[in-house]
Order: sequence, then structure tokens, then C-alpha cells
Amino acid sequence: MSNNQNRDIPDEIEFKMLVSKANGSDEVIFELEDGSIIKIRVNIDRAGVATNYHNSDGSKHYNVQASMSVNVISSDRKYKLTKPGVKSDKSVSDKSVISKPYK
Repeated sequence: MSNNQNRDIPDEIEFKMLVSKANGSDEVIFELEDGSIIKIRVNIDRAGVATNYHNSDGSKHYNVQASMSVNVISSDRKYKLTKPGVKSDKSVSDKSVISKPYK
């Protein structure tokens, strides 16, 4: 395997997959001054530790892929749904208009 000349980084770094679990809750809740609530949930999609490479200080090299979901609940706790088949001003094909319910 040839090495990158900059820092002897391998052309490919191999990782051993690690199982992750939340230490406590995976959700953080914030309350805004207007009474709205923001719920943020974080998930580790994949985590691994390199088997053929260490950082320059000798520590382990990790690769972590995470995702986050954000749900905003307005202070009046109201929202609207459009009846199926009724056109609205907002395009339903626009993915930013569609929101998923919070679980």
C-alpha cells in the first residue's frame, strides 16, 4: 500500500465498526423566550476506529457519522394540515414544506 507523502497517511484507512449507545438521553429540549420548544435528537449512524492508522500524537483515529432531527413546537401549540386534494400556496413537491411528526 502506498502512502500519502504529507503525513504517511495510508491511501485507504480501514475501520473496525463500533456499537454505540446513548449515555443518558439522545434528546435535548430547549425553551425559547417566546414559549416555543425546540427538541433536538442526535443519533450515531456509524462509528469506527481505524485499524491501520493512528493520529500523529499516537491517539486512536475515529470516524463518526451522526444525524440530527430538529422539531419546533410553537408556543400556541397549533399547526395546520391541508385536506388531501386541496392545493395550497406552497408546493407539496417542495420537501422543505413537508414536516414529519415528532416521535
